[in-house]
Amino acid sequence: MVKYDAIIIGSGQAANPLAKKLAAAGWKTALIEKKFIGGTCINVGCTPTKTLIASGRIAYLVKRSADFGVHTTGYSINIREVIERKNAHVLAARESSTKRLLETPNLDVQFGHARFSAPKEITLTREDGTTGTLTADRIFINTGTRPVIPSIPGLAELPFLTSDTILDLLDIPSHLAIIGGSYIALEFGQLYRRLGSEVTIIENNAHFLHKEDEDIASAIRKMLESDGIHIHTGTKVESVSKQAQGIRLQLSSGPIDASHVLVATGRAPDTSGLNVAAAGIAVDEHGFIVVNDKLETSAAETYALGDVKGGPQFTHISYNDHLIVYKNLVEDANLSTRGRPAVYCLFTDPELGRIGLTEKEARDKGMNIKIATLEASHIARAWENDETRGMLKAIVNADDKTIVGAAMLSFNGGELMSLLQMAMMGGITYDVLRDSVFAHPTFAESLNNLFASLQ
Repeated sequence: MVKYDAIIIGSGQAANPLAKKLAAAGWKTALIEKKFIGGTCINVGCTPTKTLIASGRIAYLVKRSADFGVHTTGYSINIREVIERKNAHVLAARESSTKRLLETPNLDVQFGHARFSAPKEITLTREDGTTGTLTADRIFINTGTRPVIPSIPGLAELPFLTSDTILDLLDIPSHLAIIGGSYIALEFGQLYRRLGSEVTIIENNAHFLHKEDEDIASAIRKMLESDGIHIHTGTKVESVSKQAQGIRLQLSSGPIDASHVLVATGRAPDTSGLNVAAAGIAVDEHGFIVVNDKLETSAAETYALGDVKGGPQFTHISYNDHLIVYKNLVEDANLSTRGRPAVYCLFTDPELGRIGLTEKEARDKGMNIKIATLEASHIARAWENDETRGMLKAIVNADDKTIVGAAMLSFNGGELMSLLQMAMMGGITYDVLRDSVFAHPTFAESLNNLFASLQ
């Protein structure tokens, strides 16, 4: 049995920086990864998807080139080269992360499957089949999630795609049917539409993007439908079956035929092989590890970070998790997840940047609010760039003029959202932004007109 000060299971966006910092602080640390360093973000999430989306945007711009007076003689998409470009980015990011970890003094990186055999005790089954037992004063779990596969009659008999497997698809589907209306579904839907596929999105919920305000959700739906994407809401997939020419999906509204099916119905925690019960770690009804606001599990000196603990499943949340536990343990801080801002992006084109409360959430809290809105077509730079789809929306506390939430659906919407996030962090009121001098013509300048709508 090998004794450590800390064992970290998984190598996601909380694990890697935590491992390096704990090792630098003098902790004898082990990092266990069963497959690839980098977790979801580098291997099947942010890096590959945004690399592919960039290729989709180039195809979109080439198709629109005549709108800008640039005439082409046509174009073609080599999907193998698109995938190879994605693979090169993933490999570069993965190898860079791996190299930094392997070169970190006081850090032992091991590859294999980790399974609890007792509290604070891990049985490690390595790639070559050998096993070992590791123990530590503190355990950190950052194993992430995997795609949820719904129980749809006939699905198990099909070669369906998930958000993981579609990343290596070397065909452009003639018709991609997407089960689910999540952010993953919308991003892949727009990507493959731009690569030339017919795309149908099937959402069981009656409300499209039901967690967003109605006006924002409606604007996104209008945008995607203008791209030629078919969207069915309030529609159940009753069964799927293989046909001579493809796949038939029997919907509650009738049948449709597709060449490929992508399942995008959410992600489940990757805890099934950990044997968390042996460690006394409680999980919820969906298998997510239960933590308190300091990321402590029900087992002593055992922590869960990132997607595996449930809640918002974003890289930036995982990274912030590592800061909380590191500073609390090493710097004697008293940080927690309470009050952490809800911040995320939907990387369609244009993208949605979201921070804080929605209008509905603010009204449900009984807040006295004012709503500022601006159509993207009224942003000078957007008009000049012919990127006029979308809208800006900010929710303001009418009592003290502070900004409590925003939805920036526009070109560079995530960057605009970040400006408002910084204003919220600094307590800068909307009227200060309204009357500030921003360089012309920039997208940031739109904040003048956005908040002028409240006069």
